[in-house]
Amino acid sequence: MANIIGGIGVSHTPTIGFAQDKALREQPAWKPVFEQFDKVGNYLEDKQPDALVFIYNDHITSFFFDHYSPFTLGVDDTFSPADEGGGARDYPPVSGHPALARHIGQSLFADEFDLSFFQKKPIDHGLFSPLSMMTDRGRRWDNHIIPLQIGVLQFPIPTASRCFKLGKALRRAIESYPEDINVAIVATGGLSHQVHGERCGFNNPDWDEQFLDLLESDPSQLASMTHADYARLGGLEGAEVIMWLIMRGALSEQVDCLHRATYLPSMTNIATVIFQDKDSSSEGEIEAHQQKVGEQLAGIGDIPGTHPFTLEQAHNAWRLNHFLHKLIEPAHRRQFVDSPDTLFAEYGLTEQEISLLKQRDWIGLIHYGVIFFSLEKMAAVLGMTNIDIYAQMRGETVEEFQQSRNSAITYSVAGKDKS
Repeated sequence: MANIIGGIGVSHTPTIGFAQDKALREQPAWKPVFEQFDKVGNYLEDKQPDALVFIYNDHITSFFFDHYSPFTLGVDDTFSPADEGGGARDYPPVSGHPALARHIGQSLFADEFDLSFFQKKPIDHGLFSPLSMMTDRGRRWDNHIIPLQIGVLQFPIPTASRCFKLGKALRRAIESYPEDINVAIVATGGLSHQVHGERCGFNNPDWDEQFLDLLESDPSQLASMTHADYARLGGLEGAEVIMWLIMRGALSEQVDCLHRATYLPSMTNIATVIFQDKDSSSEGEIEAHQQKVGEQLAGIGDIPGTHPFTLEQAHNAWRLNHFLHKLIEPAHRRQFVDSPDTLFAEYGLTEQEISLLKQRDWIGLIHYGVIFFSLEKMAAVLGMTNIDIYAQMRGETVEEFQQSRNSAITYSVAGKDKS
């Protein structure tokens, strides 16, 4: 079973990434920042966790208000720094842990935390700013990360209580993962700061120290506070420290504080903290949760001809599903009809994928991991109907399939663009 070794809390202000990139370690204003992050780096170097579950928030870089989710889990195999306006930082991609991420997602759903999932999205300073300070030292982070993005910028946002409960569910998720690996939980953000409006520049170091006291000894008190309470005490943007309650909820009730430091150089009170976990769940509790995680799809493999579209399929068949999803764009579908081989090469499709598309092998595409709702887009572009897909998947002619229907209707998702 996976083991939670401890929790880390770190600020994620972009200034620390700037200081790292500009090699400002020895400047007096920056030296205390590097020294406190050195403590975290030493801890990671000593403990060598196999994976870091990284709780952060995006700053309207990869996640915009056209689709803004409260909890979004990264399930990819690599994650790269995002371009936030001036070019991406010169920091290498880091490895994800898709298997653990998928398990966490399935477990959290079993505990009725309904997440979104993301792949192929770069990550901004909310994660990479502290990660580069914690692990760089002339080399990249060579183990794995699982990014958990929390939507804390557009209200309503998750309550502090909800975050704390999510942390408890995250603990069950990690401990029930069957592989013997060590995991640390990293929460980012804060401490006190406000970066907008007439109150811009607000800080409250006294509240920050109280927050860290309560985080260690009485996190339930922090969980009972409202967003307005956090904004009043620590600034509106400083209210993002509710993310630290996810980390704390994932730890045992009693923890040992191995390190704690704060430093206020400018706009944000920069903090680092390390908690050592002191307990783990019993084997009986873990086994009971493992059964709960699998119960929703238990036995579905016994239903003939039924293929649930899972996170694993979404990951493994990403390239082909993405290619077919692009058929919603007029230029893409015109090229698909007029010069498909050029388009196949542009998207790096494999010989197997190209063969499945050229042969209109609908059932083969399903078995490969393509979701049906990509197939109906392809059929519409080719002037075919949903009925053509249904019949082939059942190994029947269109006439045979229609005879099994109450009405022999024909339809597709095609609109006015027939190209």
